[in-house]
Amino acid sequence: MLSRPVSFLDLLQIEEGSSSGETLRRATDLAALAEHLGYRRYWFAEHHNTPGLASGSPEIMIAHVASQTSTIHVGAGGVMLPNHAPLRIVEAFHLLESMHPGRIDLGLGRAPGTDPVTTFALRRSEGAMSGDDYPQLLAEMLAYEDGDFPADHPFRHITVVPADVALPPVWLLGSSAFSGDLAARIGLRFAFAAHIAPGNAAEVMRAYRSAFTPSPYLDAPSSILTVSVVIGETEEHAADLHKIVQVGMAQLLTGRPGRMPTLEQARAYEFSAIEAQRLASMAPNAFIGTAETVIPLVERFADACEADEVMITTMLANSDDRRRTIEAFAPAHSAR
Repeated sequence: MLSRPVSFLDLLQIEEGSSSGETLRRATDLAALAEHLGYRRYWFAEHHNTPGLASGSPEIMIAHVASQTSTIHVGAGGVMLPNHAPLRIVEAFHLLESMHPGRIDLGLGRAPGTDPVTTFALRRSEGAMSGDDYPQLLAEMLAYEDGDFPADHPFRHITVVPADVALPPVWLLGSSAFSGDLAARIGLRFAFAAHIAPGNAAEVMRAYRSAFTPSPYLDAPSSILTVSVVIGETEEHAADLHKIVQVGMAQLLTGRPGRMPTLEQARAYEFSAIEAQRLASMAPNAFIGTAETVIPLVERFADACEADEVMITTMLANSDDRRRTIEAFAPAHSAR
């Protein structure tokens, strides 16, 4: 068991032969299991134009899963801020906080969560596609909450509704130093996506902690390390399951994203030369093995990153594999 609070990031992968509806129902069941086992948070991500993922609207999943659970924090990991008007995000999460007070998390990212064409369809402007205005969008979002727009600002008299609740805790998400630096400077919570880029996690997270400036939002630094795992019943089984992840990644890298293969399909899959080359060029971004071998590795990684919490995710789509993952990292105690 990990010594830190544990959470789960659900990317809502659809397994070949299944459906989006079945995937979403199973996610609700997994969230209830995570709550029962003492997990602190259950988060959903925003992705678009990705046929193998079941949801592009984390706020809808948050509302549904929070209504089916009672104590676990449910949140976005995350909402991609440049894809949306800040007012729209603030109002949506005020509403969620009103329905489920004290249980909602708002994680914000600046990546589009999709390809360039779909990014343009979402953002409607070539200038907005870079995400360079992320700090300005964040400042606008917080200004709605704090009521500190300049006196001559056209948005100064807009009232966020519901107006009788506060915005839930805000987390900045990132896989580079950019969001860590911004979170430290403004005084916000920070979640590092080591399932995307594990190589610089320790450097970025330690820098966030040392540079953190207390703010009206947060007195002291608070960080989450997100890691990807493949947990098998044996080491051989885990290596076998990893082939599923490799097939899904190979198809994504060669422009053929789809649903995650079953284990049988992955075993029978033969990588093309270009797929094998691209997979070989990628740095490992998952811990693979049994719970007994993986948990100590994750613990040491979290120690090196000085992380306050660990969030687990997995690319495996099969419900039995996902349940095994949730059960493997069950906290020693409930820490909510």
